[in-house]
Amino acid sequence: MSNAFFQECRKLRPTSLEEFHILRSIPENVFREILFLASEACNTSAAALIITENEENYIKAAKDVDPDWLLSREELLKATLQQEKTFGVKDSSLGSQDHTNLSFFAGTTMITGSGDVLGILCILDGDKLQLTSNEERSLRLLAGQVLKLVEFKKQENQFRRMQAALEQKYQDLERFASVVSHDIKSPLANIISLTELLKEENKGNLSAETMEYLDFLEESSQSLRRYVDGLLKFYRSEKLLEKKEEDVELGSFFEEVAGLYNVDADVEINYPKNGILQNVNKAALSQIFLNLLANALKYNHKPRRQVVVLYKASETFYEFEVNDNGEGIPEENIGKIFDLFTTLEQSDRYGNMGNGIGLATVKKLIDHMGGEISVESTEGEGSSFKFKIKR
Repeated sequence: MSNAFFQECRKLRPTSLEEFHILRSIPENVFREILFLASEACNTSAAALIITENEENYIKAAKDVDPDWLLSREELLKATLQQEKTFGVKDSSLGSQDHTNLSFFAGTTMITGSGDVLGILCILDGDKLQLTSNEERSLRLLAGQVLKLVEFKKQENQFRRMQAALEQKYQDLERFASVVSHDIKSPLANIISLTELLKEENKGNLSAETMEYLDFLEESSQSLRRYVDGLLKFYRSEKLLEKKEEDVELGSFFEEVAGLYNVDADVEINYPKNGILQNVNKAALSQIFLNLLANALKYNHKPRRQVVVLYKASETFYEFEVNDNGEGIPEENIGKIFDLFTTLEQSDRYGNMGNGIGLATVKKLIDHMGGEISVESTEGEGSSFKFKIKR
């Protein structure tokens, strides 16, 4: 192959393009189908896809034509690359002893949106004199399909790189949260233990004001510990989504989850006793219900706390409702209760303030399971959380 040909190619495009490497990676059979369509649309016997890079020409795919013979037609390929439109020629000298039947050539240059030339899509024949306008348009459209395929693969590669970068950032953030949380929890545990010890050993010797300060110190430390625990659960919830999917029998599932809260005499939890969920993430679903039930019972100051869980299956979703008779949510706050770190400045029945992490974790898990969650609430009467996950 002459240097003049490659110098002409360098003028037309850079020598190192992601698109070129993408073309190399796409299976040859994909382009064979395009060549078949090109031959059929243009009513010719042969077709080929030619790519040039770094002083090397090669045939990515060919139909009924010898690649070496076609690559030896340097002047013809060079002339095609210099044309903005489809280039065609009928010349008996094109043929050789083995290719006397291929005297017609037509090719269109594949140019990316940024102006880079990737190669040539061409068709060959022995009897054809020229392409009709429809045949020429068909050849250009098929060359466009090659470019679209390359662009799609390029965007897919960019998406994968972005996904890998985001995953790395998330892992870094998770490690940071874990390390910081651990470093905070250790001194917090010491503060709480020492405060309790100080109160116990000096019972009756401290003034009421001092005891109030110690109570406040212990309460604040406990609140911060709950916040740290919630933060860790939120960031570790991604790990739950990696758990293996399995079939879940609802009766035993809810018996296990509700059993953690039904120990108090004033608690009544009703749930479905029948039904089977197929291929769901049981670990993630358990965390969703643990958070929803905990909220329903904690933010309920009534003498009899009641929670009713409802279930139905549609064609594409498993749908649930968690209804309680708690304090309800002010209408102006309903739109933000699933936002991370958003609290309603409302203490639970034990006097603890929320941290705005539990419901954010619920929404995060449901979103990743292909579902959605909503809430309806009436102050003083209770709330109804409705969510669905993909089957």
